[in-house]
This record gives sequence, structure tokens and C-alpha cells, in this order.
Amino acid sequence: MGQEPRRASIKGPIDYKNSEELRRLMTNNGKIQSRKRLGLSAKEQKQITQAIKRARHMAILPFTNATA
Repeated sequence: MGQEPRRASIKGPIDYKNSEELRRLMTNNGKIQSRKRLGLSAKEQKQITQAIKRARHMAILPFTNATA
């Protein structure tokens, strides 16, 4: 009777260059949201994690959103 997890709609292939789509899958602090929260399969979560880590390494995404 509980709520079903909402399914994250991923538009197109998962790519590290698509920073706007990857930011949507992260928290405000810059953490990668959990698979349970996004409602993704294990394969999709691994692809997203890999893409976010690549984007961070290439300086497309920040490691954190801290401004201090």
C-alpha cells in the first residue's frame, strides 16, 4: 500500500557531456542519488555513476557544491 518509487526519466543515452541531465540525478550537495530513490536498474545506476565520475574528472561537474 506504500508509494511506488518514481522512475527517473532518462532522456537519450547516458553521457558524461550531458551535464544538465546528470545534475538532475544528483543532490543539492553534489552527491549521486541512490538507485532506490531514482527507481533505476542496477545497470542504469552504474552507467550514471560512471558518467558523473567522468564528468567530475573532466571538470564538467563539481565534486561538491560547497561555496565556502
